Amino acid sequence: MSASTRRDLLARAGNGLGLLALAGLLDSLGLNAAEPADPLAPRPGHFPAKAKAVIWVFMNGGPSHVDTWDYKPELAKRDGTELAGFDKDTGFFTDQVGPLMGSPFAFKQHGQCGAWVSELFPALAQHVDKMAFLHSCWTDSNNHAPALLEINSGMPRMGFPSLGAWLTYGLGSAARDLPAFIAMTDTKGRGVPKGHSANWSAGFLPGIYQGTALKPQGAPIGDLERAAELSDPAQRAQLDLLARLNRRSAADGELEARIASFELAYRMQTAAPEALDLGREPAHIQKLYGLDDPRCAPYGRQCLLARRLVERGVRCVQIYSGGMDNEKSWDGHVDLVGNHRGFAAETDTPIAGLLTDLAQRGLLDSTLVIWGGEFGRLPVSQRTKDGKNAGRDHNPHAFTTWMAGGGVKGGCRHGATDEIGHKAVVDRVGVHDLHATILHLMGLDHEQLTYRFNGRDYRLTDVAGKVVRAILA
Repeated sequence: MSASTRRDLLARAGNGLGLLALAGLLDSLGLNAAEPADPLAPRPGHFPAKAKAVIWVFMNGGPSHVDTWDYKPELAKRDGTELAGFDKDTGFFTDQVGPLMGSPFAFKQHGQCGAWVSELFPALAQHVDKMAFLHSCWTDSNNHAPALLEINSGMPRMGFPSLGAWLTYGLGSAARDLPAFIAMTDTKGRGVPKGHSANWSAGFLPGIYQGTALKPQGAPIGDLERAAELSDPAQRAQLDLLARLNRRSAADGELEARIASFELAYRMQTAAPEALDLGREPAHIQKLYGLDDPRCAPYGRQCLLARRLVERGVRCVQIYSGGMDNEKSWDGHVDLVGNHRGFAAETDTPIAGLLTDLAQRGLLDSTLVIWGGEFGRLPVSQRTKDGKNAGRDHNPHAFTTWMAGGGVKGGCRHGATDEIGHKAVVDRVGVHDLHATILHLMGLDHEQLTYRFNGRDYRLTDVAGKVVRAILA
């Protein structure tokens, strides 16, 4: 917007000669300069991308790999036996370690690839030929908060940019009127993931790249409605004036991020309500996502919304299943059967619907869908006080993540855990490897995507990470 146009808006905004005089004063002082380049403008990657967007369906709490996607018949054979030489400090509750526990869920092979899938996921089992399974993932921490931070930012502590922030920093956004990076937390009143907003933080990157968390209840994005007494030209004039006043100081990244955030919020007043209106979707699409089933309707609405957002150019969407407390997430320390049955029932149909819908719209090839949690669970049981309804403790040494779409080779399996699912032993995939692969699929070289902070160049993968090329299409 030119300086003269802004002056016209200030004049139309009313509030008389005061605003006009101030605008003239800013001109005379040379402070009415053109705005800097848009930090969210789309930018090319380091090489042609396979995927344009990421949807990460995040199973918060640590789902058990040996009860979902990593079939271990040997574990069933050794059910009830003690695991010799087991390091009891591996888990979190070291005084509750029980014997080996075979999966209580039946497994069957599915698809042309013959992938073994637990009975927990009858709908997702129909999509295994689209999935690339990483059966050898591992992480550094056996506690939720640091493990969540590590899987999201590459570091098991606060203060570092999340994957979505790095993607937005590297590529900008194709959605001019919506946030580039959106996080959706649990909608059933179970709270946010441990670590809270640090999981979608921009860290030391400019704040404009941080994720926008949609509220689980009420208006998804707060404070978007313009005051009734304020006209659109008047609001536009206010924002222009505020930006010019802010720029009287020396160039400051955080200040520019704040100005850009105000501008985005202004544009979102029109775009966001339309994007968030699921009532625009036909009944058969709503049913595809399970919106007709009270169990899975909340997560189904989020998955459907994720599709609508990436259609409109949003770069990264995370959808969390489960909240903060152990019994309100996939953290099955007690009653593993009830815990995993409940959360699988909430998410199976919606995620399968998302894959179907993306594919039928021609969006799956350009959208990378990721399923996973922050770690896996141990092959031994976690004892309960009454000896019933046993669970499993945390396992940082092994977990499964799968990807679909966005340049991934469907129907393939990479890596393996040992015969009981205790540790990743073949072609191990660390968090930095996972991140390097995601960035690669999005057209970014993880070694070149850097940001200077505190005297050194930082990157999402720190000083490690290798692209898992075996799963690339």
